[in-house]
Amino acid sequence: MAGGKLSARQKMINLMYLVFIAMMAMNMSKEVLSAFGLMDAKFAESNTVAEDKNSALLADLERKAEEKPAEFAVPSNKAAQVSLASDKFYKYIQSLKQDLLREGNYKVDEKGKLPFEEMDKTDILDEMWFTGDRNTKKGDEVIAKIEEYKNEIKSILGSDVKYKKAIERFESRFSLEKVENNDGKKIDWLKYNFQGFPAIASFTKLTAMQNDVKVTETNLFNLFLGNTLDEAVSLKKYQAIVLADKSAFFAGEKFQGKVVLGKYANVTPTKLTVQGQEINVGEAVDSTGAARLDFNVGNVGEQKIQGSFTFLEDGKPLEIPIVGNYVVVPRPNSATISADKMNVVYRGVANPMTISFAGVPDNKVSASGVGLSKVSGQGKYVMNAGSGKEVTINVTATLDDGSKASDSKTFRIKDIPAPTGVIAGQTGVVKLPKRNVEIGTVAAKLDDFVFDLPIEVTSFKIKVPGQPTVNVAGTKMNSQAQASIKRARRGDNITIFDIKARIKGNTSYKLKNVSPVIVEVTN
Repeated sequence: MAGGKLSARQKMINLMYLVFIAMMAMNMSKEVLSAFGLMDAKFAESNTVAEDKNSALLADLERKAEEKPAEFAVPSNKAAQVSLASDKFYKYIQSLKQDLLREGNYKVDEKGKLPFEEMDKTDILDEMWFTGDRNTKKGDEVIAKIEEYKNEIKSILGSDVKYKKAIERFESRFSLEKVENNDGKKIDWLKYNFQGFPAIASFTKLTAMQNDVKVTETNLFNLFLGNTLDEAVSLKKYQAIVLADKSAFFAGEKFQGKVVLGKYANVTPTKLTVQGQEINVGEAVDSTGAARLDFNVGNVGEQKIQGSFTFLEDGKPLEIPIVGNYVVVPRPNSATISADKMNVVYRGVANPMTISFAGVPDNKVSASGVGLSKVSGQGKYVMNAGSGKEVTINVTATLDDGSKASDSKTFRIKDIPAPTGVIAGQTGVVKLPKRNVEIGTVAAKLDDFVFDLPIEVTSFKIKVPGQPTVNVAGTKMNSQAQASIKRARRGDNITIFDIKARIKGNTSYKLKNVSPVIVEVTN
């Protein structure tokens, strides 16, 4: 408590707290009571000196406001408001001191000296300010008056950046936060400082609070005059900050950016605008002064961030531009999984493909290959494979710096597999009544093929044992085929073969031979 270089006022306060502790541990002696009286006299003397000094500072501000109104009119007006608010609160504290003297029936002698050695009662403020675990109306009034003074001073200073440190010190000086006692229990500020103390200790504490009011005036008047040094002058408070030209780079690309000296200003702005939208300052700015951005990034490619911070300084809006950029790359929505031996496209069908280059927008990617064409959709293509066994697709991307990046991939070309013949929905060797064969429909399908191609049958042949082969056009049995089927006996195998089929809408591609269907007659 006594270490380091302390001001005379701080030493006096420290001594007062030491005496408080001593009083709790010993019977109240006349010497201790007198010591409190001496401290009160010192605070009172300091307050008188501060009042004269503050009056001189206030007069200096008024004079400067007349000489340089553009620079000092606003600070002088603020100083006058601070003086009025402080004087009102100072007088209120004085009324509390008078209440204490009156209730204790303490008389001041002709020289203005208090009867220190008689002021050992502890029940005066206890009865006036406290009842059980709660405050009385008077106790609540004391807290309310302190809060009122704090709010008035902060309202006068406003949100001007240059007053931020002064407000922090002011808040600390008149903090009403709960205080932890020796048992680790949180105690209300009023009870911790005034309950159970002798009258002279409480009286001195109130005089010390008056001194805090005078110190507040002195500090603020000096601040308004510009007599305080800017804490940002020392370079030790700065740090090196790296600012990249963009937030994403490709491998092999040169890093571009700059390093600047700066520091984080934990100052809340009055307004924040990003990408043309005003953002809620209370929700976006944290305790360090950093603003969290949250907006849709837009299309793939390099994008810009534009906006502004607006602060209040010297009573005027100060706007600081926000300028930055970033790179949007495609969102990964699937894994890249490939079987090395299965890079295949099929002849006779439109093979859909998705072609992209990581980190490059679609309009800066070009792909080429025999039979390859672009279709609607980002990165969407169709491959119509021609003759040959392989086709190579070449892809070229234009990067942000204008350079090119290329890649290629080779695909095997395969024919569509041979279709399977179908009768009455069944394939291979089947068992059916003669009637089902007579009215049945002959079709063809591709088993386990990657494309769902529409196959239509144009003709087929049917052979019944002991009967000549019948040629049929279309998918239904003609009268000649039906007559031949009627002659079949139970257990005969009717063969449907030489089935001719084609892909609907693509008559140029010739499908492989369709496998036959053998029907065993069941009746």
